[in-house]
Amino acid sequence: MLSLNLIGILFFFLSIIVQMVLQSKMTKFSQINLRSGLTGAEVAKKMLNDNGIYDVKIISVDGFLTDHYNPITKTVNLSKEIFYGTHIAAAAVAAHECGHAVQHARGYVFLKLRSAMVPIVAIGSRWLSWLIFGGLLLMRTSLFPLKLGILLYSITTLFSFITLPVELNASNRALAWLRNKNVTVGNEGKQTEEALTWAAMTYVVAALGSLAELLRLISFVNRRDD
Repeated sequence: MLSLNLIGILFFFLSIIVQMVLQSKMTKFSQINLRSGLTGAEVAKKMLNDNGIYDVKIISVDGFLTDHYNPITKTVNLSKEIFYGTHIAAAAVAAHECGHAVQHARGYVFLKLRSAMVPIVAIGSRWLSWLIFGGLLLMRTSLFPLKLGILLYSITTLFSFITLPVELNASNRALAWLRNKNVTVGNEGKQTEEALTWAAMTYVVAALGSLAELLRLISFVNRRDD
């Protein structure tokens, strides 16, 4: 029990550290301009067109690290810093998000599975905290609320692990395209890879942290059964 608590605390602080490093890397690489001078929006458009995708819009959104691909609206949403930026970070992020658009167009199985789970996870997240909290309070009289909460949490954990290949594959597609099309040359390739590696680490830590918390919750039930 103690070891699971310590592991949970470890992943909590590890997630904070990874986020800090990622922000530091993005800040660093936002100060290094691409030799090509392409903006993030131009990189995105070029990658989409090179993959035969012409029905996806590239739009600018507010916020920092708010970049994402929306398969429902078919939009690559880039923060203003990435949309207008002509630096390493802009190229890396824009190409990564377009990697998701390519996955969508190609019917990438893990993206389809992840998208199918989104409504379930969204609904479950509304009740998850209440079920876990209430279940822990009521576990002396009934384990049902806690077990239901654990079931929902296991779906969330599964969702986190399914997200991993989606994000890693999008980064691999991005890096391969950036390199093959000479959008990044020389040391720029290593820098974009470093940026995307740290971005991927946030998903790895989140998935492992979710698994650790799931095991901790299960241990409560096992101890109660004993």
